[in-house]
Amino acid sequence: MVAVGQGELLVLKTARGRIGLAATVMASATAMLDSTVANVALPEIGRDFGADVAGLQWVITGYLLTLASFILLGGAAGDRWGRRRVFVVGAIWFGLASVACGLAPSLEVLIAARILQGVGAALVTPSSLALLQASFVPDDRGRAVGAWSGLGGLAGAIGPFVGGWLIDGPGWRWAFLVNLPLLGAAVLATKVFPETGTDRSGHFDVAGALLAVLCLAPLTWALTEATTIGWGSPRILGALALSVGAAVSFVVRQRRAAVPLVPPVLFRSRNFTVLNIVTFVLYAALGAEFFLSVYQLQVTSGWSALAAGSALLPATIIMLIGSSWSGQLATRIGPRPQLVIGPLLVAAGLVALAGIDADADWLVDVAPGAVLFGLGLVTFVAPLTASVMGSVDEVHVSTASGVNNAVARTGGLLAVALIPPLVGLTTAVGSDETTEAYRTAMFVIAGLAVVAALISAIGLRSPRSRRSARDFTCAVDGAPLQPDPRACPPVTADTAAAGLGLAGGQRAAATVPGVQRSGSVEQ
Repeated sequence: MVAVGQGELLVLKTARGRIGLAATVMASATAMLDSTVANVALPEIGRDFGADVAGLQWVITGYLLTLASFILLGGAAGDRWGRRRVFVVGAIWFGLASVACGLAPSLEVLIAARILQGVGAALVTPSSLALLQASFVPDDRGRAVGAWSGLGGLAGAIGPFVGGWLIDGPGWRWAFLVNLPLLGAAVLATKVFPETGTDRSGHFDVAGALLAVLCLAPLTWALTEATTIGWGSPRILGALALSVGAAVSFVVRQRRAAVPLVPPVLFRSRNFTVLNIVTFVLYAALGAEFFLSVYQLQVTSGWSALAAGSALLPATIIMLIGSSWSGQLATRIGPRPQLVIGPLLVAAGLVALAGIDADADWLVDVAPGAVLFGLGLVTFVAPLTASVMGSVDEVHVSTASGVNNAVARTGGLLAVALIPPLVGLTTAVGSDETTEAYRTAMFVIAGLAVVAALISAIGLRSPRSRRSARDFTCAVDGAPLQPDPRACPPVTADTAAAGLGLAGGQRAAATVPGVQRSGSVEQ
């Protein structure tokens, strides 16, 4: 790897440092905004193109599919070909795909453009954090990543509001076209970054990444289309067979590859395995909820895009205010109680939100559920993050974070693809049928949250939380991509040897300065 001299590193308080931080925030926040804005835009898109729910699902599913499939490869590409280079390529890619979305003449073209957007987001998101970690002086890395997290979380929080304003105003196409000035400014601002991560002698698992795509893509297509063309269709059965074959090949590849995309050693940790199962189930429920509630409020209740996008604002406010407290509490009492109570509160909120119908009143039918939902999120998100980071040794903590993020996004992807057709939402006609299907779906995802609580209660040992430089947690579209740079400093030969020489992740963690200090964990 090309070493970056201390004189070339950025200092946060300087103009170059602030410009560099702004570049990473603008690009990653744009990707985050798009993931939430599209949910609000779906009904208007459906009216313009005469599309049904099954078709509209792919506007969300196509984006999540490529984002989840390529996000690990995106990080590895930055390490091999240069983090700034991959960041710029990803931002330009995302911008061109946004133009294609905004100008799409048909639903099919829009879906194709969204699939391309997901690839761009998979390049931008991990590269933005890697740039911060590699380009700032060590003393400023924690503050830089904390600012990235907070501002990115704010972008996710205001996404539905901004989306609703644009859709009710100039139209849904501007929800995509508005990305261009932000991405253009981000690309220009990357000139302040030194290039890092240009080690072309190393290897990364391209075959593993392609097998992951071959597993997810046909599976998602089959789950989405099966209710339309039938589960016994040769096309559906062929897609499922291809997905299973790719999944088996992926596991074999990871066991044999010299540098696997997902090192099997991670899953020797019981807590890591259990926590990723919990992540998959919980983020499946969250992904489906964000799709369902906004759709129901616009299609059945007749709310405007702005009103529907702002309906869950209490949950966002609770996340912004309470996540620091939640992380600090987890370091004192251990995260397991919060990983049980939080999902149960989420389940209660989802059951309350199931009452939304054609005559929905925000104060009566939405606000109570939004508050319960927010209390659940703020209770479990930070402890879940901390527990994943604390379940592996420092040598593998960055990879573990990336795996957990991919698991979270895959859970949301499959839930959005599978649940609407299973409950009949894709074939529902009229407000009564739509409401009945919506309520069934909400009860299903509430059940998923309860299952996650049970898995946490039964499966987890007592992982200890770690200190994070992030002051609060907001965004819930995916788990964190990077560990805390103070609690989990870059691994050197000495620290790697020390960590591997200790028995168990907790003893290894005890050697890392700052691990025992209280704090919170953030996206």
